[in-house]
Amino acid sequence: MRSLACTVYRSARHTRTVRPLLLVLAVLVLAWLGGFAWFVHRADRPDPAPPVADGIAVLTGGADRVRSGLLLLAEHRADRLLVSGIGGHAGFTALAQHAGIDPAPLAAQVTLGRGATSTRGNAAEIAAWARANELHSLIVVTAFYHMPRALAEIGRALPDVTLYPASVSPADAEETLTGLRLLADEYMKFLATKLDLSAFGPSAPPLLSPAHSEAGE
Repeated sequence: MRSLACTVYRSARHTRTVRPLLLVLAVLVLAWLGGFAWFVHRADRPDPAPPVADGIAVLTGGADRVRSGLLLLAEHRADRLLVSGIGGHAGFTALAQHAGIDPAPLAAQVTLGRGATSTRGNAAEIAAWARANELHSLIVVTAFYHMPRALAEIGRALPDVTLYPASVSPADAEETLTGLRLLADEYMKFLATKLDLSAFGPSAPPLLSPAHSEAGE
């Protein structure tokens, strides 16, 4: 009888311990789902046409981003453009031609940034360029799912500069499953950015050079 009573007591004690943990877990899951739904709505929301700004900042990651930025430059939405986070030794001519744009008319207005290896690095590179040119407004060009995190990082680096998003929809994000994976991954990175955890990632100093002075141009 005593053994049965002990068993019942331990079971009741275990239940009292587990229930609060399950409740906390349920609250966290619901909070994550609610935040993710907000993030998807924000990321997928069409951006209005950006106004004329002091500069355009393109965060590399695909030819469609470079093409969108160069088209905005050609439309005189700004008189200068930074392509941030270029890897390797790619020159402006190759970048522009890959994006289907004639590089010759725009090269004098473009700066290439080669130091950034992360979104926080992009923000540092963009901030250095914006301060050097005394810019007070920027059109930010990147993929739609990357835009919230990019704006958060750039806004932290340039709190006094007005940012206008110009989102791009890459072809690889059109498929439902691929798009959901990208959005879920970006949402976790966005949360890390809001908690300033991205400060612990790798960083590199900005490396800026005029496009027309690049070797091979």
